[in-house]
Amino acid sequence: MALRVVLAGTGNAGRIALTQLITDPRFDLVGVGVSTPDKVGRDAGELAGLDDVTGITAVGDIDALLATRPDCAVYCAMGDTRLTEAMDDIARFLEAGVNVAGTAPGLLMHPWGTLPDKLFAKVETAAAAGAASVFVNGVDPGFVNDLIPFALASTCQRVEKVRCLEIADYATYDGSTVMFDVMGFGKPLDETPMLLQPGVLGIAWGPGMRALAAGLGVRIDEITETYEREPAPESFEIAVGRVPAGSQAALRFEITGWVAGHPAIVVEHITRLRDDLRPDWARPAQGGGSYRVEITGEPSYAVDICPTSRRGDHNYAAILAGVGRVVNAIPAVVAAEPGIRTTADLPMYSGPGITAPA
Repeated sequence: MALRVVLAGTGNAGRIALTQLITDPRFDLVGVGVSTPDKVGRDAGELAGLDDVTGITAVGDIDALLATRPDCAVYCAMGDTRLTEAMDDIARFLEAGVNVAGTAPGLLMHPWGTLPDKLFAKVETAAAAGAASVFVNGVDPGFVNDLIPFALASTCQRVEKVRCLEIADYATYDGSTVMFDVMGFGKPLDETPMLLQPGVLGIAWGPGMRALAAGLGVRIDEITETYEREPAPESFEIAVGRVPAGSQAALRFEITGWVAGHPAIVVEHITRLRDDLRPDWARPAQGGGSYRVEITGEPSYAVDICPTSRRGDHNYAAILAGVGRVVNAIPAVVAAEPGIRTTADLPMYSGPGITAPA
C-alpha cells in the first residue's frame, strides 16, 4: 500500500523531490506546501515541471498539509537562513504524528554535541509526543559524509583518517540566497559572509562529521575551521548574476574533527565560479564537479563520486542525488523508532527498483 506523503518547499530540492513523489508508485502524494504566494493553487505537476495534472494544488500553510493525514512529510524548505522556523515546522509535523524526511535543517543529521540541547529539544519533545521520527540528509552534508565512508570503512582492518571532499564549479547553481548571502560569492573580500563567520562551518558540517564519528565508534573532541578566498580577476556573469572584479570568485574551506589530538575526520570544499581559478587547488574527477572520499588505513581508499543527470549539469545531478537519498528513506523513516534518526539508525535501503529507460 502506498504511503501518504506531503511535500513542504518547492525550491531547487523540492521540485526534484516532487517529481519522484508524483511518479514513484510507493508514494501517494496528498499535499504540497509552498511559501511563495503566487505558487498557491498551482498543480503539483506544474510545480514539478511535469506534463501531469495531479489534482493536488499547492497550499500556503502547514495546517492544510496536516489535514490530509499524511504518513510522512518531505521537508525541503530553506533551513540555512531560517533555522528556528525550520525547527518549528518540523516539530509541528512530528507532534501531529507525521514522520519527516528532510533535506534541512542539516543540524538534525546528528545534533548532539554541535549546539546546546535546548536548540533542538523542541524537535525531540515533539517526536516523543507524536511517536514520529525525523531523518535529515542530502549529499554533502549527507551521504558523502556518512553512508559512503561507512561502506568503505566496513572493509577496513584499521581506519586512521577519513576525508570527504566536494570539488565543484557553482557558476550554474541558481540559488541566489545561498550563493550571495550564505557563501559570499560576488561580495568584497573584506566582507565576511554568513558561512565564514566563526563557528558556522562547524555548525553546518559538524552534525554529519559527528554522525560519522559515532558510527565509527569514536567521539570528536574539537572541530577547527580554515578557509581561503580567491578574487575574480575581472567581472563576469554566472547563473544568479554578476560577479564584480575583485569580489569572491572561488572558495576553499576545511573543517577538521579532532579525536584525542588526531585530525580524524576532515571535510574539504573547493568551490569555483570559473574553471581557471586556483588551478593549484584539487580538481574534480569529471568536468564541472565531483565528490571524493579518502580513507587512510588498511586498506586505504580514494573513491570519486561523479553524479550526472539527463536533465541537467553536475550541480543539478548533485541536488538530485541528495534528494533521492531523502525521498527513498521514507519507508524506513515511517517504520523507525520515534525521535531524531541518523544513517546509522536506519536499515540499508535502496531506490524503487530497476526500470527500462524512459
